[in-house]
Amino acid sequence: MPYNSNRLNVIRYTLYAPAYSWSAKVLEGSRARSIEKLDVQAGEKVLIVGAGTGNDLDHLPMGCRITATDITPAMVRRIEKRNKTLNHQLEALVMDGHKHPYNNNTFDKIILHLILTVIPNPVKALQEAERLLKPGGRIVVFDKFIPNGKKASLVRKFFNLFTTVLFSSLTLNFEQILSHTRLRVVSDDKADLKGYFRIILLEKAGTTSF
Repeated sequence: MPYNSNRLNVIRYTLYAPAYSWSAKVLEGSRARSIEKLDVQAGEKVLIVGAGTGNDLDHLPMGCRITATDITPAMVRRIEKRNKTLNHQLEALVMDGHKHPYNNNTFDKIILHLILTVIPNPVKALQEAERLLKPGGRIVVFDKFIPNGKKASLVRKFFNLFTTVLFSSLTLNFEQILSHTRLRVVSDDKADLKGYFRIILLEKAGTTSF
């Protein structure tokens, strides 16, 4: 089995599901700041790809229409349980982030938190998000990437041998991923661990069509 595959992700994130919300709390401040940048309004359609146990729901305003997807059924069950308290207008679905059944230009806002470094094909995942986003809509990415213009150090490459098996890649270059789309960078801010994590806001041009 490849070190990073949908099948492996389902297995390991099923194991991680009981403690996932707790372990993700360390990044909660940046998660909130990331969603704030989207400026989600009531009535807007929001897609969360790789939603995990639904931590993002805590920071979204009431009145928006949320679709939360994850490839792991155990995670989706926890999203639904979490929302019993939050009471968002929510549809939680088991789904592969590489390909969704929705039409082009469906969503106003898309959240990609800690997913591009986990999903087997991050280029395809971002292209799919671009397809689903309405012209003028925005995507926010919160994840760990190599600093722009730099290469992965030998130390990072070494630890990546283990983290790729356990949870995610440490050696992705976001700019290379982005170059396969027509999305525009609105802002790119340093986040946790002195910029090891980044919050990147993207926009789809109003004239973009597929």
